[in-house]
Amino acid sequence: MCGKEDRLFRTNVEGSILSLCSSCSKFGKVISAVKFESKKSKKEIKQAKQTEKEPKEEYILEIVSNYGEIIKKKREEKGITQEEFAKQINEKISLIHKIETNHLEPGMGLARKIEKFLHIKLIEQGKVNPELSKQAKSETFTIGDFIKVKK
Repeated sequence: MCGKEDRLFRTNVEGSILSLCSSCSKFGKVISAVKFESKKSKKEIKQAKQTEKEPKEEYILEIVSNYGEIIKKKREEKGITQEEFAKQINEKISLIHKIETNHLEPGMGLARKIEKFLHIKLIEQGKVNPELSKQAKSETFTIGDFIKVKK
């Protein structure tokens, strides 16, 4: 709980099994000591983390950039007004208008509903660059960073 790097004990705290240091284990019932398979120094652990393999490419689902044009074009091809379209997919007319004019990007659920009704493709698979996500993560300041600075 405190983050202290010390010998750990498996402890039952209010029904949850936690690995706690000796000072924090007094808040629950100690079950057993945590056994480590190998005793590596902190330096070896840090080196191992640094030499880990590069993460695999990740993919995310995203809405195509010209979603408004695609929806409007297909709706007009079917000869349906915005009002009729909104009623048939059980959404508000103002929402359909905002989506068609690219003022509002539909959520994944709504995009799937529109795709199914109009027989179009609005959701595509995009790549996430793992290097960019690492940089963004390291630039943010968290509570954990604050605690480390305070020590």
